[in-house]
Amino acid sequence: MPELPEVETVMRGMRLHLEGHQIATATPLREGLRWPFPPGLGDSLRGRVIARFERRGKYILVHLDDGQVLLMHLGMSGRVVLGHDTTVPAARHEHLVIVTVQGARCGLVDPRRFGIVDLLAPGTAMSHPLLARMGPEPLGNGFDAVGLARAARGRRSPIKALLLDQRVVAGLGNIYVSEALFRAGVHPERAGASLDEAQCAALVASIRDVLTEAIAAGGSSLRDYVKPDGELGYFQHAWRVYGREGQGCPDCPGLTQCAGVQRIVQAGRSSFFCPRRQETATVTQDLS
Repeated sequence: MPELPEVETVMRGMRLHLEGHQIATATPLREGLRWPFPPGLGDSLRGRVIARFERRGKYILVHLDDGQVLLMHLGMSGRVVLGHDTTVPAARHEHLVIVTVQGARCGLVDPRRFGIVDLLAPGTAMSHPLLARMGPEPLGNGFDAVGLARAARGRRSPIKALLLDQRVVAGLGNIYVSEALFRAGVHPERAGASLDEAQCAALVASIRDVLTEAIAAGGSSLRDYVKPDGELGYFQHAWRVYGREGQGCPDCPGLTQCAGVQRIVQAGRSSFFCPRRQETATVTQDLS
């Protein structure tokens, strides 16, 4: 699933391509994705000016001039294709096509149809059920060591599960949490309650660094994700532990006492770590 850096990259591409444009046509090519498209979506969007873009967690918010907000989530395999040929036929698995008066084309492609498109009434975006309980943005001022330590207090569940909880911090996913935990020297199975504020501060800094570097690289191109211009992101080449099971730890070169990068499964997801660099901890049931 595209994570925060990939969604941020898509959102920035859409902003560059579409901000300030007036929508000439919006054509749903299917009944919907995970859920049906809002009734009359094409008519509601036609003639509206795209005022600005915003990302909230893994969601893209397209703010229109009348106060409505087009909410988009890329799901497991969704991607946005941007171009200037408004006559190009719809691609396979393309479910929504927006064409602007200025001659831009935006298509939403989603082979697995786990994405989301909704149209929100003015003033209701942040109270939408998908957004209302979301935690602070990891790159914003609202995410800090004090807040993370408070969220972890009393939590015996693994720190990785805590960071993947969108109510604690918005937008983090499996890849970047694994990378941040490695940089901070925190084992993914370590109980959240066992971290002190200094360790939380190191983890916050690592999360910010990993996300900033990944956004600069255009995200990590996996099987389905590509940037809106068709180019591939390349942060996967900078992964230090994710997907590197059995390889040498980049922080332990030549050390015979380091067994290299290992993989465990947590809640059905792979976690990668260096057992020498990242402190282990016993995990007990979440008592919060």
